[in-house]
Amino acid sequence: MLIYKIFRADEWAAFERDGATSGAPVDLADGYIHFSTAATVAETLTKYFTGETGLVLLAVAAEGLDPLKWEPARGGVLFPHLYRDLTLADVVWVRDLPLSDGAHVLPDLA
Repeated sequence: MLIYKIFRADEWAAFERDGATSGAPVDLADGYIHFSTAATVAETLTKYFTGETGLVLLAVAAEGLDPLKWEPARGGVLFPHLYRDLTLADVVWVRDLPLSDGAHVLPDLA
């Protein structure tokens, strides 16, 4: 199963440069890296990133990603949270999230 992380351009550039990241400011504040599932990533984009340009979507394989915990968040839905740095080796793929008519265009998540 793939899980997804959204980064702003500067966050992604720092991750690429350093080879690892503790996440975005919200992740640093909460003490873990927030991920979305295929079912929740569009809502995450709308709730936290509306109108932002320069976003990228990272896909990460949940299997073997340790310590990954599934914890309740919005409306009790379980979200994956990673309690360690994310490394480039963890990333399966990266895609740009362009805007079209004010909404982000998600790649095929299947």
